[in-house]
Order: sequence, then C-alpha cells, then structure tokens
Amino acid sequence: MNMQDLKQTIKTIAPHEPFYVQAVEELLDTLDEAVTSDWTEHEWSRFKRLLEPERVIAFKVVWEDDAGNLQHNRGYRVQFNSALGPYKGGLRFDASVNQDVLKFLGFEQIFKNALTGLPLGGGKGGSDFNPKGKSDAEVRRFCRAFMTELYRYIGIDTDVPAGDIGVGGREIGYMYGMYKQITNRSEGVLTGKGVTFGGSCGRTEATGHGVVYFAEAMARHAGIELSGKTAVVSGAGNVAEYTARKLTEIGVQVLTLSDRGGYLYKKTGLTTADIDAIKNCKETKKNLDSLNLEGVEYHAGAVWEVAADLYFPCATQNEVGETAAEKMVAHAQMIVEGANMPLTTAAAKIVQASNALYAPGKAANAGGVAVSGFEMSQNASHLAWECDAVDARLQQIMQHAHDQCVQYGTNKKNSAGDQSTKVDYVAGANVAGLHRVMDAMQSLGW
Repeated sequence: MNMQDLKQTIKTIAPHEPFYVQAVEELLDTLDEAVTSDWTEHEWSRFKRLLEPERVIAFKVVWEDDAGNLQHNRGYRVQFNSALGPYKGGLRFDASVNQDVLKFLGFEQIFKNALTGLPLGGGKGGSDFNPKGKSDAEVRRFCRAFMTELYRYIGIDTDVPAGDIGVGGREIGYMYGMYKQITNRSEGVLTGKGVTFGGSCGRTEATGHGVVYFAEAMARHAGIELSGKTAVVSGAGNVAEYTARKLTEIGVQVLTLSDRGGYLYKKTGLTTADIDAIKNCKETKKNLDSLNLEGVEYHAGAVWEVAADLYFPCATQNEVGETAAEKMVAHAQMIVEGANMPLTTAAAKIVQASNALYAPGKAANAGGVAVSGFEMSQNASHLAWECDAVDARLQQIMQHAHDQCVQYGTNKKNSAGDQSTKVDYVAGANVAGLHRVMDAMQSLGW
C-alpha cells in the first residue's frame, strides 16, 4: 500500500466530495518516506481506517416560520474519530453545508484537537439552514427542532458540539435550552454557552486570539517583530473580528476586513472603534458597503489585492485561489490561516514554495477548541475559571501546538529535494497530530 493507492481509494469512495478529498490529499502529500518507511501492514490498515469517519448521521429538521408554514432543512453530525476522547467540533448553519463540507471539517478537526494536547476526538456537524434574514423567533424554533434530532447522538462523554459559522452564543443557548428540557440534565454537552449558565470566559474571542498567539510564536521562532507590521485580514465574522482586535492590541496595523461583496480598507489601520462599527453592521445584517467610517474605503472585489506584511485568511474554505496566492507571496512575510482550509490546493503549493512563513488552520486556529476543552473541564468540576487564567492557558496551548509543528516540521526536504531549516508548519501539524492519534488507536486495539 502507498499514498497514491490511498488517494485513488478516497476518490473512489467519495467521488462527489471534493473538499473532503482535498483535505485527505493534503495530509497524504505531507507524509514522506521518513514517516511511513517502517510502517507495518497493520499500521497502513489503521491509517486507512483513520481516513474515513466512524459515523455519519443525517436527519431532517422540520420547523415553523413566522407565517406558520412548515419548512425543512437537512441536519448532519460527522463523528470522525474518537481515539483521543469524545468527538469535539462545531455546528455550522449555512446554505453551503452538506456532507462533503462537514467530512472535510471533521477530518481536519482530528488533527487540530490532537495538537492541543487535550483528550478530544474529532467531529463536525450542522445544517444547510441559513440564519441570515431569519427572525429571532425563527432561529429559536429551528434550533429547538434541530436539537430534538441531535440530542440522541451527543453526550458529555460521547460528543460535545460547539459553535461555528452561523452558530454563536444565541444559537448555542437555544439548543442547550432544548437539550435540558428533553433530557432533564444540566451538563456540559455543548460548549460556547453563555458565562451565566456554564460557559467559559474568553470562549468568544478564543479562536481569533489563538491565531495571533500562534503567529507570535512563529515570529519569535523566526526572529521577527510583529509590532509595526501591516496585516490583511479577510472576513468580518467572529474569527476575523478577534484576530483583528488582538493584532491591533499588539501594534499591528490591520488594513482590511471583508465580506462576500468586497472589503473595507484603511491605510492607517482600522481602530477598535472601526471594528466595533463593523461588528454592529454585521449584527444588524447589513453589508459592509453600507458603512461610512472616516478614512475607511470600501472596495468591491478580493481583499488579496492589498499589499501587506502579514495575511490572515479568516473567512471560509477555499477563499484563496492561485491568483490571490501569487499576489500574497509577492509581499507576505507570514500567512496564517484563521479559517479552515482557506487556500485551494494550488494556492497552498504556491505559498509553500515561497519565502513566506505559512501556518495551516488546523494548527493556528486551534484556540477555539482549546477553550472549549477548558469549558468542558469547568463544567465537569462545577467551577468557573478567571479570565486571566483562561487566557494564560490558551497561550500555553498555542505555544505547545507551535512547538510540535517545529519538532515535526523542521529539516524537511524542499521541492528541489534539498534539506531546509525552514519550518514546514503544514507537515509539522499533520505529522504531530497523526502520531498522537495513531498511537492512541494502537493502544485501544483499533
């Protein structure tokens, strides 16, 4: 058995799931002979089993709109691998959600969770329900209907979902309320809850702050000073917002935030007040082109047109194609993914062949699931940690993830076949996570 055979196997069993195939192939492409040369037949078989989910659950969600009409959407939970602990990964509510998207996200989640060092397996779920344009009452009715199906498959020692795109504190609250009513149990079966009923301080900010903490670790390792640099951040959701806020806090000029129509640009850098206004705009369901902020220009098109020292793709999967990647590497010293797999395969190859430092989302955006793990610990012990304690532990987790990437991603051969001391963060993240999961599977007799 070899990597080419496995690639063909995955394409055969998932012919209509390009995102999932892309995620698996990215892993396979980073596993060189140094990793697999001494694998036995049993290890190859174990690895092959790791590439497929343990369970894919699909169900129909019927809910009532404000006009009294019954509507329905599709709901899913992909329980990918539980070797390290209960399945852990977000719920996404967006029109783009399907089994392919969730399988790719669940697969990435395995290695992301492994890099945190916490006892968490990998999973993902969601629905093609789009909360945008829906009333609060409609969102509430949908969330309650969704949980009447999902509750059968989750539990504090089985599967602990969190939020993702389209699922914030409001949605988690509605779903958790329904879970409590159905089961008559108050337990930490969802993370991302409000701090008044079991949530963790700092969970909302955790993914974005973790992205910056990882970037700081990269900069320290490379001898780079981030303060005074310029940055392009894509997106205007939770991850983009708190990435931008933390970058601003450490002295980086954040030039942009964006939505699907275009981007906001400020030559002197967005201020905290600007970011507040952008957040309010998104919360009131308006497009960014409706904002009128002093010194801020709105441009239609892709944000990658803007030259900067640092790039943080924080919007969604495959938002960066080849052309965008070529524009980024013309200026970038560092490219750090806040979203999951925001670069296409071709774009990632361009970035990896450049001089820019490049961190994949499975390493850089692990802060969200890390604090979700903290929330599980707090719930289990019936305690609430202070904000400073949560933030300190988050920084430790991101440094730990970075150090593993350095350990397993240094002294790899480059595309020319020569040894390089540049850290390959993609290979480092994949190999470090793989070692931990494969060792656990072996010990469990899997």
